[in-house]
Amino acid sequence: MTGSVRVDSPFREARLARNLTLEEAAQHLNKKTGGSTDASLLGAWETGRKRTGLKNRRGLCELYELSADILFAHQDDREAASALDESGTTEVTRLLTRYSDLIEAMVEVASGAREQLVVTGSRSREQPYLTAIESAVEQRPDLVHYRVLYGPPRHAALAVHLLRLLELRDPRERRNGVRTLQIGLVEPPDAMERFFVASESAAVVPMPSFHGADGFDCGILLGREAASGLVQHGREACASARPLETMDAVRALAVRPGGTTLQGER
Repeated sequence: MTGSVRVDSPFREARLARNLTLEEAAQHLNKKTGGSTDASLLGAWETGRKRTGLKNRRGLCELYELSADILFAHQDDREAASALDESGTTEVTRLLTRYSDLIEAMVEVASGAREQLVVTGSRSREQPYLTAIESAVEQRPDLVHYRVLYGPPRHAALAVHLLRLLELRDPRERRNGVRTLQIGLVEPPDAMERFFVASESAAVVPMPSFHGADGFDCGILLGREAASGLVQHGREACASARPLETMDAVRALAVRPGGTTLQGER
């Protein structure tokens, strides 16, 4: 967000009044929500650099025994407009009208990620794209990867991919104080599925086909500010999701058949 960073928010004061560190507050919140919020994300909420989602807002109101109007006023102040609010449609850098362009752009986003890589959805199956994600995780130990599922995998290729990620990294280990692999399953089962891939510098969002009624084989390539917003979206979703931290937990997710056929990453 633009403007000065706010450090004396009621949100932060509520934590300090209870003599909690950021790590301790995050642990208490996760017990209430079943999520995996970390100290870094909680600190961003406190300063107003990031906005808190509804599920975590409810948990924080319960934890601190304060209303949302008090706790999150510093986040909701319209004077703190985001750079994305100001840049508008200039963030759409390219319209992807062909399936091959869509896959190529998603591979480029995954391959170009250096700090954060967020992938959402349960329908991935394109091997070049999945391989690009695995390569980024394997080659860049400081890269933080968030993988958000909306229901069990729709294709066996995604289930294999998740197991491969767990072979490459242990989600319970930390690097520089941060867990660099976070896989979460959004519940309840009827939660609306989101489809995108985002890094700190670019993002791709698949769109309904321009060529017929079936599939999502088109999309938009977005610039840095929009990508930053989607990274936050994914981090928030992952923090509220049920963590999947072991191979047994992934294997227990039976591949779910059926549903609308989607081409490209979802």
